[in-house]
Amino acid sequence: MPLCLLKLIMKINAAIQLLPLKTSDERYSVIDKAIALIQNSRLHYKVCPFETVVEGSSEAVYQLIRQIQEETLKNNCDELILNIKIHAANRDLSFEEKLEKY
Repeated sequence: MPLCLLKLIMKINAAIQLLPLKTSDERYSVIDKAIALIQNSRLHYKVCPFETVVEGSSEAVYQLIRQIQEETLKNNCDELILNIKIHAANRDLSFEEKLEKY
């Protein structure tokens, strides 16, 4: 398999933090809707106090980030900040690998 195709199917981890700035909804309801998108994505995820971490193919993760941005802006939020941290490698990455010693 060519290396470029191999990279597309490798699992990455991404931490997604949504900060709604201008919204007519209560801020936590905007965040709850974003978490619902993550839950419906079928990606492995973990909700944390300051961000939600997801694990999946780079294509699926990037698609999810775009969906969160677009859906949030369409639904009563005029401005937002998305803080994204991505961990990628030439191999699959998993939550378990990072947390096994704890």
